[in-house]
Amino acid sequence: MSAWNVISRIILKGRIFVLLVIAAITFFLSTQWQYTHFSHTEANILPEDHPINLQYNSFLELFGEEGNLILLAVKDTTVFTPEKFNNWNAISKKLSSFDEVAFSISLSDIQKLKKDNKNKKFIIESLIKENPTSKEEVLKIKDELFNQLPFFDNLLFNKNTGTIQTLIYLKKDIVNTPIRKSFVLDKLNPLIAQFEKNNQLDVRVSGMPFIRTMNSSNISNEMRMFLGLALFVTALIFFLFFRSFRATFITMFVVIIGVMWAFGFIGLFRYEISILSALIPPLLIVIGVPNAIFLINKYQQEVLKHGNKARSLQRVISNIGNATLMTNLTTAAGFATFIFTRSQLLSEFGIIASVSILAIFLLALLIIPIIYSFMPIPKEKHLRHLNKKWIDWIINWFENTVRHHRITIYITTVILIIISMIGVNLIKVSGSLIEDMPKNKEFSKDIKFVEEEFGGVMALEFLIDTKKPKGVMKLSTFKRMEKLDEIIDEIPELSKSISILNVVKYTKQAFYNNNPDYYQLPTREEQVFIMPYVKNSSNNENLLQTYIDSTGQYTRLTTFMKDIGTDKMERIEERINARVEKVFPKKKYEVTMTGKALVFLKGTNYLIKNLIISLGLAILLISIFMGWMFRSVQMILISLIPNVLPLLITAGVMGYLGIPLKPSTILVFSVAFGISVDDTIHFLAKYRQELQASNWKVRKSVYAALRETGVSMFYTSIVLFFGFLVFTVSSFGGTIALGGLVSGTLLVAMLSNLLLLPSLLLSLENKIANKKVFKEPKIDVLPDVE
Repeated sequence: MSAWNVISRIILKGRIFVLLVIAAITFFLSTQWQYTHFSHTEANILPEDHPINLQYNSFLELFGEEGNLILLAVKDTTVFTPEKFNNWNAISKKLSSFDEVAFSISLSDIQKLKKDNKNKKFIIESLIKENPTSKEEVLKIKDELFNQLPFFDNLLFNKNTGTIQTLIYLKKDIVNTPIRKSFVLDKLNPLIAQFEKNNQLDVRVSGMPFIRTMNSSNISNEMRMFLGLALFVTALIFFLFFRSFRATFITMFVVIIGVMWAFGFIGLFRYEISILSALIPPLLIVIGVPNAIFLINKYQQEVLKHGNKARSLQRVISNIGNATLMTNLTTAAGFATFIFTRSQLLSEFGIIASVSILAIFLLALLIIPIIYSFMPIPKEKHLRHLNKKWIDWIINWFENTVRHHRITIYITTVILIIISMIGVNLIKVSGSLIEDMPKNKEFSKDIKFVEEEFGGVMALEFLIDTKKPKGVMKLSTFKRMEKLDEIIDEIPELSKSISILNVVKYTKQAFYNNNPDYYQLPTREEQVFIMPYVKNSSNNENLLQTYIDSTGQYTRLTTFMKDIGTDKMERIEERINARVEKVFPKKKYEVTMTGKALVFLKGTNYLIKNLIISLGLAILLISIFMGWMFRSVQMILISLIPNVLPLLITAGVMGYLGIPLKPSTILVFSVAFGISVDDTIHFLAKYRQELQASNWKVRKSVYAALRETGVSMFYTSIVLFFGFLVFTVSSFGGTIALGGLVSGTLLVAMLSNLLLLPSLLLSLENKIANKKVFKEPKIDVLPDVE
């Protein structure tokens, strides 16, 4: 008696106890839902000990969190009228009053430096002493701002386009907490909406805290949408195939319990819901339904054969259980390989996905036979779909093609491989922080607006270590920083920089009675006269602490980067580093490029390399599974070819369509391979059973396996195709790519497994059809269970 026969007896004999255990586990996992919440921190793809991460953490220790800036911008000439101008400044004061805001800087907050010759110091004077009451006053302020204060150009205004900007700095300790989300959604957004309505102005809002909040809110909304759509689409297709409300409800019950368990696992492991883990619940629905299809289809086939319900349920568990276990193990293995990427984001995704996939297999294997054991035997109307003419026509077409056109199948395969290989060479590697964000959302359009007007929203930082206390304030350091500034100005993808250099230039302008022509570095002689004014100024420390650390050894130079891909960023990085080495001698200076933008882009490259490794690992693990099942190198190769081919074709299509290789698209290959190999396992498992039953007659076994598993393979592939196609309604580019490419890959995999796989088995029959290849004992049928 085989192990699966014993398992089927235990399940059916102890069905009440099994259901109570499932209910208890479900209740326990439901208590863990309270610990699930969306992540409020930015996903860090790189390992904690990666050099890029260590450099960024060193920067944060010196200057604190740098992703706390929200930008408000307006490009409208009517803003320079008294009422709108005053209201614009008033909204900044209103925002400053909120507890979540550290401070804000608007036009009304501009403080001019003025030289006090009597006391030899700089004093601060407001640009706007009181609210202007006439348009002439506003235009006078605008003229002074745009033409006399270059320090604020590209910071609070764009002189060329007339766009003005307000800077909102959140308190650094709330940036990575739920407080940031509630501030943006409950306070900032309603305030901006009311301002726009009252003043008929279009306010552009951006900055990383705002983008992250709106993006995560969108993810949360889409997760609910995907859950609903996945349930509806899979249930509809399932019903259209089986024409049974009972079978449909049982299947949906199983996948809903599986989703409940998945959320429980996330809470149990105390993981946060990220953009990746948010996809797991709808993925489970799509992946879980095929389990039900194979189990229910087998049950109904057995009932049609002999009409004995108990024997049919035993054979469902004993005949399909092993193959279904292997298919779910291979699917779980495809996801589990992400655990080895050393990326927290992907590791958590891999753990939850693989555990949940195995859990939903267990639920299907236990619940479906047990529920059917309580129900009356299926009626004739429930079995009609097994004899549908259209499905018979499809299976006959596959059989006839394999029987009479194998050469055509091989020639087509070779042509597709050649065409795909050409396409693979056209693939480009890319990835950026915001390229996959929804393009139709206002916050995405505002990102582009800020890029055009002010150079970008993603900070790129240069940390300069002078290796000596107070080394920053030397004129030689300033001159080197000015050369770095010039290098940055030559790169159109980067904005004008902000640093201590701007302050030093402004002090010279102030020394020369605010003549903008003197907004430049002082000479050594001028520095002698200007420094006493700086030292005597009461706001000296406040003016410098943003740009220099307390020892005066370290300083920062900040620029903002447009949404560029990793390929462009690598060229920019090489170009800057080559010039920096000449400007800053390594004996005296150490210059480090860092910032959120660089950390993300480096993480993208790291991720792509590791995902390629994980794909190789997935193929290796699944090959080991195949070797364990079939004890044959030939069978491993035969099983891999029909599943690697669809991946190659998908890669070729990506190359021809210009779809870049990035984290969202590289995921496709591991996910699709883990799922597509399921059909291969089901086919080969049935083929093995038929070989044993037919005394090793290959042709008879191949066609018998094709006819019996072909229906289920077709059903599951269509469910998977439309199930993953659900993700294409997303507003996120990465999710759309994942859904579309996986759907296409699985459809090709179905054709490959129903045409190429049986063709290979028939062509290589003499090499693989022997008892040494298939060692599993023949399955014995248990006596009926009452």
